Amino acid sequence: MIRSELLQALAQESPGMRSEEIERVVDVFFDEIGKRLAEGGRVELRGFGAFSTREREPRKGRNPRTGESVEVPSKRVPYFKAGKEMRLRLNAD
Repeated sequence: MIRSELLQALAQESPGMRSEEIERVVDVFFDEIGKRLAEGGRVELRGFGAFSTREREPRKGRNPRTGESVEVPSKRVPYFKAGKEMRLRLNAD
């Protein structure tokens, strides 16, 4: 699902809201998750999962074009862990 499909689905489920309002809600939702992760925090959505960040150690990489070895610095990357209800939903027979 892409962002426009999400907006369409929300519009169908919320006929009383204008499309601009729905788009604003989605923007605020994702902005707040991004802000919290940038601060090093965690976002937990019960029944869905938790977003957090993990630290990646520095490592040696390789430039695929030249084959030259390059140093890749440490960095934080986003991480998602599905909640119990989501895992059960995904594995339901």
